[in-house]
Amino acid sequence: MKMIIVTTVEEYKKDVLKIFKKAGVESFSGSDIDGYKGAAPLMYTSSWFPSEKGGAASNMFFSFTEEEKVTELFKLLKQFNEESETTNPIKAVEIPIERTV
Repeated sequence: MKMIIVTTVEEYKKDVLKIFKKAGVESFSGSDIDGYKGAAPLMYTSSWFPSEKGGAASNMFFSFTEEEKVTELFKLLKQFNEESETTNPIKAVEIPIERTV
């Protein structure tokens, strides 16, 4: 069993969901997040109520799934990134799971 974490800008959310389905990853969780790229550390704590949004609308998905599905998912994500002209490719990591309950 593996844990996968995938992050993407909001623009590619529907594409990631289609890729998960195509790879057979049917069970996963997701969350809306703010993505930062090259942001100064001061920006994070400059104000309790910032007047403008500092990060890009992004999404994070994670799943505990079988290794075969992870292999297919990574193949499809790599293909998507290669075919897309973007400065914000979909990012993914695979984490081995040693124990589960």
